[in-house]
Amino acid sequence: MEKNHSRLRSPKRLLPVLAMALCAAAASPIAAAPLAGEARVAIDRFLQAQTAGLPGTVRIRVDAPASGALPPCDAVEPFLPRGAAPWGRVSVGLRCHSEDRPWTRFVLAHVAVTGSYVVATRNIDAGQAFGAGDFAVRSGDLTALPRSVLTDAAELQGVVAANRITAGVPLRRELVRGVTVIQQGQTVKVVAEGPGFAVSTEARALTSAAVGATARAKTLDGRVVSGVADEEGQLRLPQ
Repeated sequence: MEKNHSRLRSPKRLLPVLAMALCAAAASPIAAAPLAGEARVAIDRFLQAQTAGLPGTVRIRVDAPASGALPPCDAVEPFLPRGAAPWGRVSVGLRCHSEDRPWTRFVLAHVAVTGSYVVATRNIDAGQAFGAGDFAVRSGDLTALPRSVLTDAAELQGVVAANRITAGVPLRRELVRGVTVIQQGQTVKVVAEGPGFAVSTEARALTSAAVGATARAKTLDGRVVSGVADEEGQLRLPQ
């Protein structure tokens, strides 16, 4: 009899265990389903407009809002928080200007940009100019790389390595610097060209400049001019 009585009480002892199991199941994380409906369309259009002109193929993924289903709204207005950019993982805001109950929610999205970038193919010493065999073009998700990564090999023209660069490293703008073609204090040729004319004079450089950079110089008659340094070390005045 004592044995049967113990069996009758056992379901009661299981109730707390079952309750704890149910609570744990309810608290377990569930993968968020992608956001659907008008809000998804609005975010897609917004991010497509924001990413127009980026150097590559853009793919956009929008997740479900962390706060659960969105309240009803006739028209939602997407926006980016101050300082945010449509690049990589980003939080997109949604505003509803309903007169009865306006609201603001945030939805996580991921913007992937597949494009070309430049990597070093061998070790390059500081101060060394880049040759044709020193770099190669690769393709990948640019949002997984530093924002300053070079996406066009033409950007390596007229530059040298600012520091030692290891083979396989994606080349970034801070890793290269322009070749200085005008030194402060030297005599430079100042060139001015236009439709049907070309004149030149000598001047003393007031600043140093790399190819494509702006420099100032003082002509023999005392005028201070500003122009762009070319590959020949001349100062070309704007037309």
